[in-house]
Amino acid sequence: MKYLARTATGNPLLGNEDGYVPLRSVEPDLDSVHEALPRAADGTLGDVADAPAEPVPAADLTFGAPLADFGKLWGIGLNYAEHAGDLDEQRPEEPASFMKPSTVLTGPSGPIRLPPTSQSERVTAEAELAVVMGRTCRNIDENDFDDVVAGFLPVIDMTAEDVLQRNPRFLTRAKSYDTFLVPGAALAVPEEPLDLTSLSVKTEVNGDIKAENEIRNMLFPPAEIVSFHSDVMSLEPGDLFSTGTPGAAHIEPGDDVRAVVEDIGTVEAPVTR
Repeated sequence: MKYLARTATGNPLLGNEDGYVPLRSVEPDLDSVHEALPRAADGTLGDVADAPAEPVPAADLTFGAPLADFGKLWGIGLNYAEHAGDLDEQRPEEPASFMKPSTVLTGPSGPIRLPPTSQSERVTAEAELAVVMGRTCRNIDENDFDDVVAGFLPVIDMTAEDVLQRNPRFLTRAKSYDTFLVPGAALAVPEEPLDLTSLSVKTEVNGDIKAENEIRNMLFPPAEIVSFHSDVMSLEPGDLFSTGTPGAAHIEPGDDVRAVVEDIGTVEAPVTR
């Protein structure tokens, strides 16, 4: 697995399990992670071993979000049958998608800031696998998924659940408070097509697993999500799809939330108000 990331000061990085090197030391014509996304999608991104310097361990670095600017931010609701049952919701026959504004994004270590209690008294956190697009595309077949996707991230998504429960038309507002999307620090770029079906996604709060399921149990797997939405609109490098959660957990100030996506990564953030 390769990784694309940025330092907290915005310097683009290329990494592997041993650590990170400046992206320009391997790809001298690339000035940003965003510019590297097409090469990540088509398999031509260079290797850390090609850098003239030794990689720096991740523990010695402070990371920002992997992209300075993401593109469209899509979310997929009720994408595990078990989670839909928990919410007494009917299984959707098509992806139950929604969009979030870019202002929901916060750094990979948070914090998650809850809205004032006058606006919401019950916020939930949800671990999800996110797919990041690497190429501009339209009307993509599911079999071409690996050719247009740059890589994968763990993300923590939030919902003002009491707002949503008042009226399902309030979904956009319930999902759109500042800091209501925490991306992982490193975009995981598989060196070969990755079998996502056997991987698990876990929502953890204060070290306790609140929900866990395998990607194989999604109603609409990632390839179908990308293909479906590419029939609606053009997809572009940096667009992100949060592919749904195995389950949500109520969070309060002082909690610590973690999303764990097997073989992809972990992102963790404290909760404040």
